Formats: sequence, C-alpha cells, structure tokens
Amino acid sequence: MTQYIDIALIITSLALIASVVLQNKGVGLGGLTGAETGGVFTARRGIEKTLFWITIVLSVIFIALTLTAVLLRG
Repeated sequence: MTQYIDIALIITSLALIASVVLQNKGVGLGGLTGAETGGVFTARRGIEKTLFWITIVLSVIFIALTLTAVLLRG
C-alpha cells in the first residue's frame, strides 16, 4: 500500500513542480530594482487562472498524500 502512495507522491510532486515553474510571469530580479512601476496585483485570466487553481489542488493532494504516508508508516 505504501508503494502506491510513494508513487503517487512522486507523480504529484513532479506535477506540482511543473505547475509552479510554468507560473513565471512577473518573476525575476528586474522587479527588485524599481524599474517596473506596475501595480502589485494583476488579475489572472484564462490559462493563468486555471494554472493557479491546478497548483492549489496539487498542493492539497500532496499534503494529503504526505500525511497519509506518515500515518501509515508511524
């Protein structure tokens, strides 16, 4: 049983990493210098909004799988 949870954890963690990496809009050191004077908040639309929710769902699944693995081994 724990082998299936371990495999699910690996798959979920890789998908979570990919979803976070794909959300690279507005991230970088250029924003630290003050060169960008745009607002802090930007509305998410389309694929950005979908990717945002996918990241949240994957993180909840990852936490649930991690807690399940800990409880089964403990």
